[in-house]
Amino acid sequence: MNAAIAWVITAILAIIAVIGFLAGLLVVMAIAAVAALVAITPAAVTKSWTRTVSWPLLLLASLPLVLGVGRPAFFTDVVIGLSIATLSMLVVVALQMTTTVRMTPRFAIFFVMLATLAFAGFWAVGSAISAQYLGTAFVETNEQLMIIFTAAAIAGVLGGLLFRWYFRRQLKANLEAMPDAEVAA
Repeated sequence: MNAAIAWVITAILAIIAVIGFLAGLLVVMAIAAVAALVAITPAAVTKSWTRTVSWPLLLLASLPLVLGVGRPAFFTDVVIGLSIATLSMLVVVALQMTTTVRMTPRFAIFFVMLATLAFAGFWAVGSAISAQYLGTAFVETNEQLMIIFTAAAIAGVLGGLLFRWYFRRQLKANLEAMPDAEVAA
């Protein structure tokens, strides 16, 4: 069931990425394309269509696309940040599903919070370079930039707390399904 829902969401993300590209909406295209690529990675590596990331995380990563947010506002910045935090978590899940990399839940949560802030910084630098050389829009003041970073920090913390709850729920379900299995807490 998880795989079927995840594939439907992935197809929708791929369609949104193409539409975003054709419409010149690069942020929409980038979020949709990266989420779709991360979603298909476990299936492509294991060559099994049932090996997918969790569909609730995939849906949360695409939340700004689903809600159609695009106007600058603090809440919008937090929602986009939460989407990036979820995308970071999907990368962690995909790494654990397809490689020998293993992270404890606490480190994975820290990684998500750090990746969200790093992405906000990377995006700010890219936006500044784009504004200077391509004439695109950029924030007018340092205060506006700090609001974006604050929204990313709040989203990273919210994402970390959400994923802590998610991990605990999944761990409990796994322990109930296999009580003799050894699982790192």
